[in-house]
Amino acid sequence: MNPVLWTPTLERYEASTMAAFERHVADTCDLTFEDYNAMWRWSVTDLEGFWAAIWDFFEFRSGTPYSRILADRTMPGAKWCPDATLNYAENILRHAEGREEHPAIVSFSETSGRKELSWGELRAQVASVAANLRRMGVEKDDRVVAVLPNTEAALIAFLATVSIGATWSLCAPDMGHVAILDRFKQVAPKVFIAQDGYVHAGKTIDRRDVLAEITAQLPSVAQFVTLPVAGDVPDGHIAWDSLLHDDVPFEATQVPFDQPLWIVYSSGTTGTPKPIVHGHGGVMLESAKQSLHHDLTKQDRFCWLTSSGWIMWNAQWTALAQGVTVCMYDGAPNHPDMLALWRFAADEKLTYLGAGAAFFSGCLKAGITPREQVDLSALRSIGSTGSPLSSDAYDWIYNDVKADVWLAPISGGTDFAGAFVLGHPGMPVRAGEMQCRALGNAVRAYDPEGNELVGEVGELVCTEPLPSMPLYFWGDDDGTRLFDSYFDTYPGVWRHGDWISIDESGASVIYGRSDATINRKGLRLGSAEIYQAVEGLDEVLDSLVVDLEFLGKDSFMPLFVVPAEGVVFDQAFKDKINDAIRKTVSARFVPNEIVQVAEVPRTLSGKKLEVPVKKLLLGGDPARVVNRDSMANPTSFDFFIAYADARATM
Repeated sequence: MNPVLWTPTLERYEASTMAAFERHVADTCDLTFEDYNAMWRWSVTDLEGFWAAIWDFFEFRSGTPYSRILADRTMPGAKWCPDATLNYAENILRHAEGREEHPAIVSFSETSGRKELSWGELRAQVASVAANLRRMGVEKDDRVVAVLPNTEAALIAFLATVSIGATWSLCAPDMGHVAILDRFKQVAPKVFIAQDGYVHAGKTIDRRDVLAEITAQLPSVAQFVTLPVAGDVPDGHIAWDSLLHDDVPFEATQVPFDQPLWIVYSSGTTGTPKPIVHGHGGVMLESAKQSLHHDLTKQDRFCWLTSSGWIMWNAQWTALAQGVTVCMYDGAPNHPDMLALWRFAADEKLTYLGAGAAFFSGCLKAGITPREQVDLSALRSIGSTGSPLSSDAYDWIYNDVKADVWLAPISGGTDFAGAFVLGHPGMPVRAGEMQCRALGNAVRAYDPEGNELVGEVGELVCTEPLPSMPLYFWGDDDGTRLFDSYFDTYPGVWRHGDWISIDESGASVIYGRSDATINRKGLRLGSAEIYQAVEGLDEVLDSLVVDLEFLGKDSFMPLFVVPAEGVVFDQAFKDKINDAIRKTVSARFVPNEIVQVAEVPRTLSGKKLEVPVKKLLLGGDPARVVNRDSMANPTSFDFFIAYADARATM
């Protein structure tokens, strides 16, 4: 068993929201539990009782209350609260009542500096933008999309959109135009909001040409809104600031529980990115439940370092929905040095700081000691996600950040806008482990035959439905693509695509992706988008990319390419490939290494053997990771065996 690094006091746990929820269940359901695992078992068995307790504890507002929490338990296709109506934005902005002057948002941006909005100001600006969207013709079921950084403008536009009953979708400004169009063209937006440039690591990035290319290929858009940074507002566009100042009351359209809230994207290995639709009510329930595991109250000041293209952008509103002051950070965390975010934490007196595991690993390698260099006396909790956090990083946090801090890494996904395994404010923290399985989330590890594993590495699965699981994929009318993404391996069971081990206590370790999804510092992308950029070059005949993310190892992404006949495989050729990825996808997905191969291994049906190559390069037995009889070109695998052997000796 791994060593204990931190243990909460009884007083801290008794003051937590999780303890308050336990007391609520005891008082209203006449249920008490001998330990957390007993409560977890209740929560994944009596789904209706558990989620009803969550609804009641958080006192959600609804136009029409539910008569039944779960009408159909089947996966996929579970039916939650079919007769309830509500609005996600209303359940966030209710915290303005009686707290109009209390800070709701602090936004720090390299582009625009520091801004602060009170709850009253946030509600007023959301109401104003919503009124303007209505004047643009936006109605329930329309889509509003945006290319905005992680600043207050994106939050305001999001809440305004969903308050009408329209559906929101967001991309980060550093994404390439092809990646953005692959997402937004699928959902036919009515309004497009964009910032025409930004500052990152002290450098101004002009995005006007890229945005012009995007807007020219979105014929469904009736109105463009621009937040100018690099230049003037184009003719025919509306300036963002002009939408903020109408003196109108906030109005929330009551919508069905499963009304589409937002569309987020998770890429597969083939085809366009999957446009995942989540509902108002499902996200509201899941995020409220998750706030118990974060131990969030109205007195907290919360920050999660995130791009606007990562699901953690959406996850910030888990805190906002509890009346927490959310401190948004839009900038390079290593500029001017690796202490930048820690100085922000000190200046804003953050009580909760979260970031991708890669950030903490970077701090460790940089040799910084925040506890000696900034005042972190207010900091009570640290979160981590995106990739496995190593035991060395756990040790660094307790030795060099703060000894008395609750470190609670989480792991979940864009796919259901939540976390499967995460923290508990009453449990000890052990190096390299996540403390528990989330309430309501029936998480288990399975072997290939669907048998549960305890204390061994297996496929992360969820055996019961969650309210925030996708309603559907946009455009996937018969549900085939959704089924193939999560349910084609184990009938009626969600397979997530991560390796996990869960011990008898419920503590877990995530080991990385079990599929071919690329995970770069927490941002996930399908290999298909890399192939679209690389194989769009005349000089490239074929390619294969894998991400060798695994616990305890630095992420390493090699790209294997088959050059066209006569092409010289030199640095200029590699630079051209990297430039294509930067321009059409993102600089975040430039490979660590580009390797020439004679051919890409494929199945008899022509599919690239990404997962077998990944397993091989992570140390798998060549005889077991692939069945050569199922390959169209079995000798092509010999190169990868030699490559794996060479890497093993490095």
